[in-house]
Amino acid sequence: MTTETRTDDLHLLVATLPAHLQEALARLPEADLLEIVLDLGRAPLARYPGRTERIAEQPVSREDLAHVAAMVGEFGADNRAGIEGTLHRIAAIRNRAGRIVGLTLRVGRAVYGTIEPIRHLVERGASLLLLGPPGVGKTTRLREIARVLADDLGKRVIVVDTSNEIAGDGDVPHPAIGGARRMQVPHPDRQHAVMIEAVENHMPEVIIVDEIGTAAEAAAARTIAERGVQLIGTAHGTTLANLVQNPTLADLVGGVQTVTLGDEEARLRGTQKTVSERKAPPTFDAVVELVDHERLVVHEDTAAAVDALLRGRPVAGTPAGGEEVPAPEPEPPALPEADRPLRIYPYALSRDTVERVLRDLRLEARTVGRPEQADLVVALRSRADDPRLRRMLAQLELPLYVARRNTTAQIRRLLADVFRVVRGVEDEELGEALREAEEAVARVREAGEPVALSPRTAAVRRLQHRVVARHRLVAESAGSGAARHLVVYPSG
Repeated sequence: MTTETRTDDLHLLVATLPAHLQEALARLPEADLLEIVLDLGRAPLARYPGRTERIAEQPVSREDLAHVAAMVGEFGADNRAGIEGTLHRIAAIRNRAGRIVGLTLRVGRAVYGTIEPIRHLVERGASLLLLGPPGVGKTTRLREIARVLADDLGKRVIVVDTSNEIAGDGDVPHPAIGGARRMQVPHPDRQHAVMIEAVENHMPEVIIVDEIGTAAEAAAARTIAERGVQLIGTAHGTTLANLVQNPTLADLVGGVQTVTLGDEEARLRGTQKTVSERKAPPTFDAVVELVDHERLVVHEDTAAAVDALLRGRPVAGTPAGGEEVPAPEPEPPALPEADRPLRIYPYALSRDTVERVLRDLRLEARTVGRPEQADLVVALRSRADDPRLRRMLAQLELPLYVARRNTTAQIRRLLADVFRVVRGVEDEELGEALREAEEAVARVREAGEPVALSPRTAAVRRLQHRVVARHRLVAESAGSGAARHLVVYPSG
């Protein structure tokens, strides 16, 4: 467990409140206080993780709001203000006439010890994008990354601070960012321009920016990365999959383009003719999804993760604890597309021999001419360590199966074993599973009600799906882990 140290200067934030609210707030705990909410005509609130407490029963008045506004710094175009020398943020809600009718006083804390799970990425120079819902600590981690890079690694670091949220209010940056320099942004619309200015004028090795949210900022981020500057940032979005679907920000992870395939290519891939593909290298080398304050999921290879998402493959990440996080298992299609053969790419093996063995064994498989079309690769054991092969396997995330010699007998044995391994079933288990699916179809048709099958592996469920689809019924997977199973539903 990582040890964290927190500093917050909370008393300076509380001091902006009217005296009667300061007294009332003193009766509530200070630990883990997230924010104070003051809305005109409503009771003032103190928000903590998972709960909200009333500070007082007396509604907030215009005088209360005016008192706080007068005690903090000037509100900018983004309706945010701060307290000089602190990390606290005060945000205003205004009516149509421009008068303040609500204030959110956000507690800003410098928390040390939050980046240990991703420190290796920071230290190796990877450009890193942090994603997550509001309040999970994205900006907190940006501060510590800035301090570690500047103080521990001695790098030239510039923080582009749009709302003074990273380095605090005032002209002197908060000590939380260490020796990193800070460039303030005069208006939110100018963040992208200041990002480029930082690179052109100050020769940074690292740029840190919060809340990338526009196409101009995404383009500026790509420009920075292409100049060899390490970029650490956050963006609007909670997960990598969410970002890929965002037309404005997808460029941060390589962008998405629509490609129309020929009939033969679509058939070989087992896809529709129109598919989505990544169109460029990602701006950020790695993506970190912050689930909450304690849990995060790391995608150390953004390109590979995005490619897998676009191909409909499961995407796994690594959490802070180091154990693998299994990605959601894709549902096998219940349409004729599920009947496509297994696609095999022979590497340093005779394709003709492989095809002949497939026909002789009557296996539901075929060879393909390009690795990107394949589900797996077969090769000679003596060629298994070829650098080209290893790069190809890593890039396309394909499994490799090897034969000892390039003979028909060895290839026959290899393919028989491969087919059994990939399908993940023994003959007896397969027969039982398919009989169960047939019986379920009959029961559904007779009773008109859903029927749940026994838990099976993903490979077995795919075969059961085919049985159900052949009878024009629908099946869906339910449950998780070892209990995952099919449920067969009546048609219509």
